[in-house]
Amino acid sequence: MTQPRQFVIEADGGSRGNPGPAGYGAVVIDPVTGETLAEAAEYIGVATNNVAEYKGLIAGLRAAKALVPDASADGALRVRVRMDSKLVVEQMSGRWKIKHPDMKPLAAEAARILPASAVTYEWIPREKNKHADRLANEAMDAGKRGKQWEPSASTAALDTPRPSATAGLPPVSGPPGDAAAGAAKARAALASRPGAAAKAPKAPKAAPQVGWGAAPDLGAPATFVLLRHGETALTPEKRFSGSGGSDPELSAAGRHQADRIARSLAERGTIEEIVSSPLRRCRETAAAVAARLGLEVRIEDGLRETDFGAWEGLTFAEVRERYGPDLDAWLASAKAAPTGGGESFAEVARRVAAARDRLTARHAGRTVLLVTHVTPIKTLVRLALGAPPEAMFRMELSAASVSAVAYYADGNASVRVLNDTSHLR
Repeated sequence: MTQPRQFVIEADGGSRGNPGPAGYGAVVIDPVTGETLAEAAEYIGVATNNVAEYKGLIAGLRAAKALVPDASADGALRVRVRMDSKLVVEQMSGRWKIKHPDMKPLAAEAARILPASAVTYEWIPREKNKHADRLANEAMDAGKRGKQWEPSASTAALDTPRPSATAGLPPVSGPPGDAAAGAAKARAALASRPGAAAKAPKAPKAAPQVGWGAAPDLGAPATFVLLRHGETALTPEKRFSGSGGSDPELSAAGRHQADRIARSLAERGTIEEIVSSPLRRCRETAAAVAARLGLEVRIEDGLRETDFGAWEGLTFAEVRERYGPDLDAWLASAKAAPTGGGESFAEVARRVAAARDRLTARHAGRTVLLVTHVTPIKTLVRLALGAPPEAMFRMELSAASVSAVAYYADGNASVRVLNDTSHLR
């Protein structure tokens, strides 16, 4: 009996703006030798990351099929698809529902290319998908010049360090010659050949560029969509409600707001990950969005609200009456804490900045929904603008409102949206 041909496909897509100028890349690899058998890349105009990723998958599957004349026959071909898009991998594996209307036809098109029994999907970290990522960026660079990607001009294979693409793969339980296992062994062997390029010394980190001068192409930023949770019973009464109080649930109005924003974000189709404060009102808001998008929610303790100490549950007027001097000190200085051992805005800023740094490192180039509170959102916006602490008191932030900040590789940040409530109207 003839053994099936085995390939590894690595695919990726990107969008500089999400939605913005977008492109995809895909590479077909021989799992035995590690050789690149085919590459595909294309600039696709303005699209989202998810659309570009699906188009990269489709291109990779088509490229693999073209290498085997009878690929559609049962048993003729086995393909392991490796992508850093959790959404695409989980949806194509059948574990997540495909709800967004833009994704459904793309998923159906991908499923028709090869028999379902011939294809398996594996999620890999972004740093292990560098070949496809470089192809996608080459395609977007070509589109920026008004051209399409050309294979003859590509350096993606040459620039891709093979060891980092396969190191740390989990053990494969399939039969001898399994695609992922073969690729891992082949790439490790290639990396150990005499004359392999040594890793270049790490360049010193450049200071963030300021001004309107020409800047290098920094790739897609980490974009944080900042969603304030829906209303609780305390919200319309304008009571202090931080992390040191009763941890209230969403009210009926808050649940309705969460449903409205979930619908809106599903229609946009740009969110790739969801991260939430540990407090109940945020977790409930995040869960409503996650259910619509088919995503999981990660908890980040650094996104919790300020601990307002003895002021928890009180109105501003009540705090003024009971703790007037402490309130005056708090309004005058970011280092002053609320009565009774609460957090100062300076302490919150350090906590939120540390969470920001962790999240930007983890989600570089992706669009992430952060479900959090008034103080963390205002702090992220203030820090992005380089504004003083007193700017916190000059921002309006409604319940279930959306703001957005983009973080670039050079350390710069751009505030794109503040207090958008159009989805509630």
